Amino acid sequence: MSRASNDNQLADGHLADDPAPDASPTDAIPAIGADAYEIIAGRPDAGVVLVCDHASNAFPEGYGALGLPAADIERHIAYDIGAAGVTRELTCLLGAPAVLSRYSRLLIDLNRGLDDPTLVMRLSDGAIVPGNRHLDEAERDRRIARYYLPYHGAITGLLDACVASGPTPILVAIHSFTGRWKGVPRPWHVGILWDAADARVARPMIEAFSACGDLQVGDNEPYRGHLAGDTMWQHGLRRGLPHVLIEVRQDLIADQAGQIAWAARIAAVLRGLPDGVRIGL
Repeated sequence: MSRASNDNQLADGHLADDPAPDASPTDAIPAIGADAYEIIAGRPDAGVVLVCDHASNAFPEGYGALGLPAADIERHIAYDIGAAGVTRELTCLLGAPAVLSRYSRLLIDLNRGLDDPTLVMRLSDGAIVPGNRHLDEAERDRRIARYYLPYHGAITGLLDACVASGPTPILVAIHSFTGRWKGVPRPWHVGILWDAADARVARPMIEAFSACGDLQVGDNEPYRGHLAGDTMWQHGLRRGLPHVLIEVRQDLIADQAGQIAWAARIAAVLRGLPDGVRIGL
């Protein structure tokens, strides 16, 4: 898959209508390349923090591909196709920082609670995962300590820095979904996932995408947005931060052109949110 690149540079885009002041190196959230995650540099006052839980289909050294053939690693079971490219483009357009996962969701699913039985998948869309099939508690705990906790710690730290900088940031998670599931076509171009406890971002986003006229927009489709323990629950709902999870259909963002186009669509919708949402409440 082709990936849109931003070379970790800050862009001029900003959620606010007025141009943002130039950020000096000391003002910016720095780029960080850790084992479990990557932080893309951005302005702490950009008004948004981006996360991509399923950015990569890579595995750490020593894990191989968990015994799966290469064809399975290129499928949606290993990562959210196109989501990383969209996230990177959005950091350019908005000047916003982002946290991206470095390893496959098959190693450990960062968008699950620690008590979720699908935290480490043994069977995914018909594929048995040999390296997970006989996973013991010690290996599960090792993956949590090395990959899950550092990733979520990075999100917490980034949000703390952005909250301290001024305007309350909107937390935006970028995901993608397959065009068909179990043989049934999925008609939506984009889905907005949210919890009924906080519709501040989701409702205006659904309305804005629907107003484009050329999109079929899923309201908590193709998945539900109230999974206790997931990333939005941990870092958005529990902290009282405005938040939303955006799902884009994978065929629309499978290449760089689609990723750029959809990042532009999403950035335009975020910039058009009501003032009270854009700076938090």
